[in-house]
Amino acid sequence: MNNIGKADYLLLQKIYHDNFDYAQKKLSENYPIQYLIGYVDFYNAKINVNKHVLIPRFETELLVEKALSFLKTKNYHNLLDIGTGSGCIAIALKKHLDIDIAACDISDEALLLAKSSATSNNTPINFFKLDILNEIPNSKYDCLISNPPYVTKEEYVSPETKYEPSLALYADNEGLAFYERILSIAPEILNPHGSIIFEIGSTQASSIKKIALNYFPHCKLSIYQDYNDLDRFIFIEI
Repeated sequence: MNNIGKADYLLLQKIYHDNFDYAQKKLSENYPIQYLIGYVDFYNAKINVNKHVLIPRFETELLVEKALSFLKTKNYHNLLDIGTGSGCIAIALKKHLDIDIAACDISDEALLLAKSSATSNNTPINFFKLDILNEIPNSKYDCLISNPPYVTKEEYVSPETKYEPSLALYADNEGLAFYERILSIAPEILNPHGSIIFEIGSTQASSIKKIALNYFPHCKLSIYQDYNDLDRFIFIEI
C-alpha cells in the first residue's frame, strides 16, 4: 500500500466511510491517493483532480512561484497557459495577478475539471479547446507558459504514473515535440517583448535552449533548478 500520512488516511476514511475497503484496495494497486481524495492543495488553491488530468507536482508549484516573481516585474496584460490540464498553473497565477489569463487543452474532460476548479477558486479564466500540435491560438499574448508533456516512451516513470493520462505525459521527438511546436508558433501569437515560460525535463535544457535560439536568436534565456538542483524551468524573454 502507498505510504500515506495520517491526515490523508483519516481524510480517506471520511470520504469512503461506507466503502473504505475499496480505497484500501486501490491504494494497494498504487492508485494515486490524490485521485481518491479528488483534489490537491496547490499554491493556496484547491485543484480538482481525476484520471483525466496529471496530478500537480511540487516542481510545478515552484514554477508558479518563479513565474509570479518574474511576471510582477512586467507590465503584461494577458497570458496563455498551454496544455493547462487541471488548470493549476492558470488558477494559481490568476489568484495573484491582475491580468487576463487564458488556458487551453486538447482534452474536453480536463477542461471541464479545470473550469470547476476555477469557479470554486473564484478565478475567472478563459478556457478553450485547442490541439496545440496542429492548431494555432487566434489571439496574441504577452506571455506563454506551459508544462507540456515531455516524457519519452522509454523513460522510467513511477508505478502511480500509469494511472495518469498518457496524453499529458509523453511526447515525441525525445520529449521535445511540444517545445518545438510552441516555439515555432510563438512569433505568430506572442506580442513584442513577450516571454515564454516552460517547465522542462531535467535533461532537456540544452536542447530547448538550442531550439529557442533558432527561433529567437537575440532572446534572453534563464534556466532555473528545482528542489533537487536539476534543471527544470526555462524563461525566454523575447
